[in-house]
Amino acid sequence: MEFLTLPKFIPETDKTYIFDVPASKSVAARALILAALSRSAVRIRHGELCSDTEEMLTCLHALGVKTEEKDGVLTVYGCGGSFPVRKADLYVGSAGTVARFLPAVLAFSRGEYRLDASEQMRRRPMNFLKELERAGAKFEFSKKEYSFPFVMRSDGIANTRFRIDTDTSTQFASGIFLAAATGREITVELTGRRTDSEYLNMTLSLLNEFGYSVQRTGDTVTVRVNADAPKEFILETDVSGACYFYALSLLMRMKVLVRNVRMNCLQGDVAFLKLLAARGVEFRQMREGLFADATKIKSFAGFTENFKNFSDQTLTAAALAPFAATSTRIHGISHIQKQECDRIAAIEANLTSLGVPVKTEADAVSIDPAVPHEGVIRTFGDHRVAMAFALTALKTGKIAIDDPDCCRKTFQGYFRTLQKLI
Repeated sequence: MEFLTLPKFIPETDKTYIFDVPASKSVAARALILAALSRSAVRIRHGELCSDTEEMLTCLHALGVKTEEKDGVLTVYGCGGSFPVRKADLYVGSAGTVARFLPAVLAFSRGEYRLDASEQMRRRPMNFLKELERAGAKFEFSKKEYSFPFVMRSDGIANTRFRIDTDTSTQFASGIFLAAATGREITVELTGRRTDSEYLNMTLSLLNEFGYSVQRTGDTVTVRVNADAPKEFILETDVSGACYFYALSLLMRMKVLVRNVRMNCLQGDVAFLKLLAARGVEFRQMREGLFADATKIKSFAGFTENFKNFSDQTLTAAALAPFAATSTRIHGISHIQKQECDRIAAIEANLTSLGVPVKTEADAVSIDPAVPHEGVIRTFGDHRVAMAFALTALKTGKIAIDDPDCCRKTFQGYFRTLQKLI
């Protein structure tokens, strides 16, 4: 097992630290599927692509989608609603968006597909496949039922009305909406506590941008093809990745600029930046990106908010919590127990090992301020655990991170970027 210990970081007061972050994997996954099934060529302008996005591209290529890359512009040649290859082996890696979006979209197509994943993704139950099975898709599971790897056969799904529990997976609901790209009008009744999830809203916004009509009445949404896709689309910078640097601004009382970040983007993690602003971080939109100044802050309050709609930042807030002036209680996060790892358990295990008082509930975690002592952060192979607790490590200078390379899933150069600070 590889370990990385980051020295204690003391920023220069008057210096602005500038960072570059990869393109959003969440926006990229949605945009690539819509472009691949469009009726024309779409030029996608992007920054660095993370491994999850590369997994999506590899799968699309295996399905017969043609692309060209030149000078940071990826041209995707649309297939007009139907993938050219009807029998293929597809590997989704550890990419949750690919693992949920592709089966949903492929079920509406005709073909036979064998899908496999990383060991980590193989351990994650894919219960949403039951919904596709009920709709007419047929599955053969090689190991555990409703888990990777499996073979899916479909003659196309005739049913275009679904009822989906968002407590189970908003990504599956998004996958069904994206299946409208196969030329179907699709209606979904959303149930559960996350019917207005920022990620669902992202999907519906992108459908609008790619020429689809979206009508919503309460929690019932209908999507239909309305017009052609845009000729050009610009991928947003990953706000989830940028949040670590803005959190570092608060933690270290420093100035930070992350290039190409916009407050008015589609991504729900912008809400976390508003929590930082409430604690005194001054944000200013600049031409190059979003600037943050926390040099005037003397202390900051803990986080006592519902993180349901931007739960990727639960770990970031937990990493900051020991250094807050008051206790933290983050709630609305029961679903993060079923992500790359049980993230509530990861918070408890890691902060407890550092001597920080933690109390967990099914839907919440509470953390009291404390000075972390020397220790090792167990990442459990989860990129968010590694990236968030790197902030704690930089603050103390006496904490090691195991398996730092797991962050390549979304931000391959993250630790190289942090090491350049020292």
